[in-house]
Amino acid sequence: MYKVEPIYELITKEELIRIRAVANIQFGRGCGKVLFPEDELMVTRSKRTGKVKNIYHNGKLIATLRPRDGFLALSLEGARRLASFLPNDKYKVIVKDEAVEFVKKGRNLFSKHVISCDKEIRPGEEVIVMDCRGNVIAVGKAILNGKEMGRFMNGIAVKIRSGIDEENES
Repeated sequence: MYKVEPIYELITKEELIRIRAVANIQFGRGCGKVLFPEDELMVTRSKRTGKVKNIYHNGKLIATLRPRDGFLALSLEGARRLASFLPNDKYKVIVKDEAVEFVKKGRNLFSKHVISCDKEIRPGEEVIVMDCRGNVIAVGKAILNGKEMGRFMNGIAVKIRSGIDEENES
């Protein structure tokens, strides 16, 4: 089987306004411009619907627009951009050192390995997983709310979509 190279297209002004609005709603005011600057922004589109699927800046994937709910799924590059912009612990989950290597490989984060997190996190939200030194190590979807993460001794806190070790392999 051969791999088909995606077709990159320039984003339209209307699409840029829309994805920035989604980012602002999902992560807070100002996040749209941080994630999606005007220069060098490219997209891939769904073959079936023609709608924006992946958003790239300078050749790096920033986020994917999820068709089922219309929200953004961050890439590691998008998470890095947001982590430096977001105040305090907003949308962030800090991991114990003993679990960092597993999470970097894309393994799920268990509640007992959470040091701290944003108490406002709700299940299903996009979160940025970081080590104690403030480095982004993974991105994923919260399974528990922020108050439950770290308190529970069993169960998955964050379903990891991508870890930095996976990024380095590709």
